[in-house]
Amino acid sequence: MLMETERTILSEAEWHARRRAHEGRVQPWMEAHSERARRQEKHPVYDFLFEYYSHRPAWLKRWHPGLGVVLQGESAREFLPWPGYVETEEGVTSDRDFFKTPRRDGVRWLLEMLRASRERPAFFGCHGLHEWAMVYRAPEVRHADWPLRFDAKRLAEIVEALPVCCTHFDAFRFFTQGARPLNRVQPERATSAQFEQRGCLHANMDLYKWTYKLVPFAPSELVADAFELARDIREVDMRASPYDFSRLGFSPIEIETAAGRAEYESWQRTFFQRAEPVRHRLIELCERLTGGWL
Repeated sequence: MLMETERTILSEAEWHARRRAHEGRVQPWMEAHSERARRQEKHPVYDFLFEYYSHRPAWLKRWHPGLGVVLQGESAREFLPWPGYVETEEGVTSDRDFFKTPRRDGVRWLLEMLRASRERPAFFGCHGLHEWAMVYRAPEVRHADWPLRFDAKRLAEIVEALPVCCTHFDAFRFFTQGARPLNRVQPERATSAQFEQRGCLHANMDLYKWTYKLVPFAPSELVADAFELARDIREVDMRASPYDFSRLGFSPIEIETAAGRAEYESWQRTFFQRAEPVRHRLIELCERLTGGWL
């Protein structure tokens, strides 16, 4: 079991207060998404957070105390039907038997990848061209309901005039066939961890994915921090794209200009700094999960 120093015991009043605070924080994000769903209205910026990332709004709202926290009180038993919990003499807490192979192997892989990316120098020179490479000389585009800021010829000229250097496989895999040879690196699924670096907007967005995959051992406060970071990054990601989302209130970051590229880099550096504590806490959680507790 966990070492004594790694356990936190919360009274019924304490954990109820933490749960209310979490639910109040995430409620506006969920309400906006639910309201759009009722109207059958698609949002090209925010829907990504619930469609590409497979963590449902109800799951985001559900509060989990995290690894090593013991919940006291009769009402703590409501956690027992959920996977990953067990009742002890002190209260309800994390169930060590829930983490079995291959989940253990997955956490070890994640820890190695996060450590490697932490040691790798951050790169801030990609200019957000990944979204442009996804529509480069393409007969169809992903967000067909929204106009592009340039015609196909001018868009291709912009892509060809700038260095394309995307390091994130899950962005690169959506490049058009014509754009892939333009990229300075050719990441593959098997080698994706070798290219992950902390200046990449998508790598920092994916901290949300890695965090919610560790629920219920990841505390919901950390999941919400990662979600909020991903939400803010997604806005900038789409503002720097070739699409015109001005009707939604998103002014373009004109990466086709030197000023726009400087603005994009400034955002990259801001998100790099914001992501560091989230990445650090995620690494610590993985270390605890792989360091004798399993």
